[in-house]
Amino acid sequence: MEITIGVRQAAKEITLNTDDRAEDVTEAISSAVADGQPLIRLTDKHGRTILIPTAALAYVEVGGNETRKVGFSV
Repeated sequence: MEITIGVRQAAKEITLNTDDRAEDVTEAISSAVADGQPLIRLTDKHGRTILIPTAALAYVEVGGNETRKVGFSV
């Protein structure tokens, strides 16, 4: 699943792919913001940890598990 995070005062978005469920990602972000935690911790498919300051969040897009098709169709 793809997650795109907009950060205030930054021209680029943060995009990562994760094996976590959309509900788990949404809950982690929502609870971090609601509890006033300084950082949101996410892990991508490769095991890398991404830390995002909650104060810098502009928006978060949580995508579905779309499979990409390869090839041409007629």
